[in-house]
Amino acid sequence: MLMASTAMGQKLLTLEDVMGSGNNIYNLIPKNKYTQWWGNVPVETTHEEVRELLTGQSLVTVERINEIAGEKVVASGHNILLPYGRQTIAQVQTGSKRMLVDWKEGRIVWSQPIPADAAHQDFSQQSRNLAFTRQGNLYVMTAEGQELQVSKDGSTDGSNDIVYGQSVHRDEFGITKGTFWSPNGQRLAFYRMDQSMVAGYPQVDISQRIAAVTMDKYPMAGETSHQVKVGVFDVKTQKTTWLQLIGAPDDYHTNLSWAPDGKLLYIFELNREQNHMQLVAYDTETGKLEKRLLEERHEKYVEPMHGLDFLPWDNSKAVMQSQRDGWNHLYLLDVTTGETEQLTVGEWVVQDFLGFNVKSKSLLYLGNESDPRRSCIYRYDLKNRRTTMLGADDGVHYASLSEDGSMLIDRYSSPTVPRSINLISTQPTRGRRPNMVSNILTATDPWQDEGYKIPEITSGSIKAADGVTDLYYRMVKPVDFDPSKKYPTVVYVYGGPHAHNVDARWHWCLRGWEAYMASKGYLLFILDNRGSEWRGRDFEQITFRHLGEEEMRDQMEGVKFLKSLPYVDAERMGVHGWSYGGFMTINLMCTYPDVFKVGVAGGPVIDWKYYEVMYGERYMDTPQQNAEGYERCSLLNKAKNLKGRLQIIFGYNDPTCVPQHTLSFLRACEDAGTQPDLFTYPGAGHNMFGRDQIHLHERITRYFDDFLK
Repeated sequence: MLMASTAMGQKLLTLEDVMGSGNNIYNLIPKNKYTQWWGNVPVETTHEEVRELLTGQSLVTVERINEIAGEKVVASGHNILLPYGRQTIAQVQTGSKRMLVDWKEGRIVWSQPIPADAAHQDFSQQSRNLAFTRQGNLYVMTAEGQELQVSKDGSTDGSNDIVYGQSVHRDEFGITKGTFWSPNGQRLAFYRMDQSMVAGYPQVDISQRIAAVTMDKYPMAGETSHQVKVGVFDVKTQKTTWLQLIGAPDDYHTNLSWAPDGKLLYIFELNREQNHMQLVAYDTETGKLEKRLLEERHEKYVEPMHGLDFLPWDNSKAVMQSQRDGWNHLYLLDVTTGETEQLTVGEWVVQDFLGFNVKSKSLLYLGNESDPRRSCIYRYDLKNRRTTMLGADDGVHYASLSEDGSMLIDRYSSPTVPRSINLISTQPTRGRRPNMVSNILTATDPWQDEGYKIPEITSGSIKAADGVTDLYYRMVKPVDFDPSKKYPTVVYVYGGPHAHNVDARWHWCLRGWEAYMASKGYLLFILDNRGSEWRGRDFEQITFRHLGEEEMRDQMEGVKFLKSLPYVDAERMGVHGWSYGGFMTINLMCTYPDVFKVGVAGGPVIDWKYYEVMYGERYMDTPQQNAEGYERCSLLNKAKNLKGRLQIIFGYNDPTCVPQHTLSFLRACEDAGTQPDLFTYPGAGHNMFGRDQIHLHERITRYFDDFLK
C-alpha cells in the first residue's frame, strides 16, 4: 500500500479553501506555469507577457500588443496564441474581432470581424476562415470578412428541430463539436441534425413573472431518435455536397477525419444497436461512398471514440485506436487496402494519443501499462517497433508536443508531488531512457505550506465480487486520526463507465470535499468498481443489460473491507454520489437498507427508460429488448425498501438526468410510505456552478452532520 505524507498543521480546511468557487481556493492550488509552443520553442504566458520558458527572455508583452492594435485587445498574456511557428505573429481575439499582430514589425497583419451572436466558433489557422452558428443555421466568415450563409432551413424559432454545425448524438462517441475544417481550411464538413421527430421534455423556467415552459429535445431509450446528415461546404464555390451516408437514418456518424489531401472524409459509422461499426471513406466532391475500410462487431457493443491520425510522412497510413482485442490500443491502418497492424499490445490501455515525432518517425501516447492507476508517457518507434517510457515512471502525466514532436512539456503529479513540469526530449537515444531536458517547476504542497492539517490519504486494492479482479480504492482518514476510536464513514461512489475516482496523482485524486469531511472527523472511502474506465473492455462491459448490480456487489466488498477495520463504525455508515453516483447511492440505500444509515444522492438516474437513447441503449439495450433488465434495475421498485435518511438533490432544470427521475422516485416513496428528503436548485442544470457549489456541499455536509455524526 502506498501512502501520501501527512502534515502536522494547525488550521482545518473549510469549503472556502477546497471548493472551486471558494474565496481561498487559489491560495491553496499548487504553483503552476501556463505554457504553449512557439514552433519548437516552449514559452510561458503570464498576465503581463509571453516569454521563452528556458531563458526567460520576453517575446512580447500585453502592453506591446495593445499598443500596436491601438486599443486594449488583450487583458492577459494567457490570451495570446502563437500558432504560426517561429513567426513573430500573435493571434488575439476580442468579442468583436480576431486579429494577427506582428510584434516585431509593429503592425496588424490581418483582422476579421466576429458577429456578436456567433456561437460554436471554429477558426481555421490555415485559411483564416471562421465557421459559426447563429440560432439553428451555419455560417462562414471568410478571411476577407465576407459572411456566407451555409444553411437556411435551420430552426430560428427556438424549437431546435433542425440545427447545423453543432455537436450531435448528445456528445457520445467522443463527439465534442459539429464542424470540421479540411487541412487547407477551404472546405468545411459539418453535421445537420433533424430533431423534429424527437419528443420534447418540458423544462419550467421560473425566472419569469409567469413561469414558462421550454422543451428540451430528449430522445429517451427505445423512443424515436434524431437523424443526422453530413455535408461539405466549399468556401470558394459556396456549394454544399451532401454525403450519401450508409445505414439507417438514426445510425451514428462519429469521429470525422479528413484525408491529408482534403479529398476524402473518413467516418466511423455505428448502427443504433451499437454492435456493428464500419469505417467508411466518402468522396467529398461527389458525396459518394468511396470504400468501406474495415468493420468491427461485438455481442455487447462497439464504441468508437477517436478519429484517424495520419502519418505526417505517409498519407496512405493512419493511426487508429480500437479495443478489438479487449484493450484500447494503437493500430496502423493502411487506408488504401484497409489492412491493420496492431502496434501496442497487452492487458492495459492507451489512454490518449499525443502525436508524432516527425524526425524519428515515432508515436507518442499515454498509457497505464505499469499500473492501472497511472498514466505515463511512451514513445513507439515505427522503425524498430520498440516502446520506450519517457519521463517519470509513476503518477499521472499530461503532455503537449512541440511542432515537430521532438520535445514535449510534461505536466506530472504523483500522490506526494502536487505538480511537476518538465521539458523532455522525445528523440531516441542509445540508452533505454532519454534524459530530461529541464525541470521547469516542482511545486510544494500548499496545504502544508499554509499550515493546514492534512488527513492521511492511502490507496490499496481489494478483490471484486468475482474473487479475482483487483479493485483500487482511496481512503481518507480523519485529521488527528486515532486508531483506537471508531469513526463515522462515508462511501463516495460514482461507479459508471467513462470515469474513475482513484488514480496516482496528488493525494490519490482526492476531492476537496473529502478533505473537508476528514477535517470534521469523518473517514472517507472511494472504490472504483467493475464498470469504470481504463481497465479494459470486459471490465467495463460486465454491467451490460443490468446496470447497478455488479457495481453494487463490488461496492459491498468495499463495505466488507471497511467493517474489518477496527476504527470504522459500522453503525454509522453513509453513502454519497452524483449522477451515476446518485443512482448508485439510492440503489445501495434501498438494496442494503440495514447497512447505510444516511445517503445523499445528487442528480440521480432512477429508471433507465427515462435516460437518453445513445447512452442508455449502449449499456441496457432498449426497454423493448430488455424489459426484464430495465424492470430489475429500476429504483422505483425499491422505493419501498428505504429505511435510512436519504436526501436527494437535483438541478431543477437538469437536461441530462431530467427531473422526471427524481419526481417519479418521490411518487413511488409516497405510495410506499417511505420518507426521503428533497432539495433542488432552480435554474440549475446537472451540476452546480459558482457559489452554488459552496451552498451544495454545505447542504451535503449538514445532512451527514445531522444524521450520521
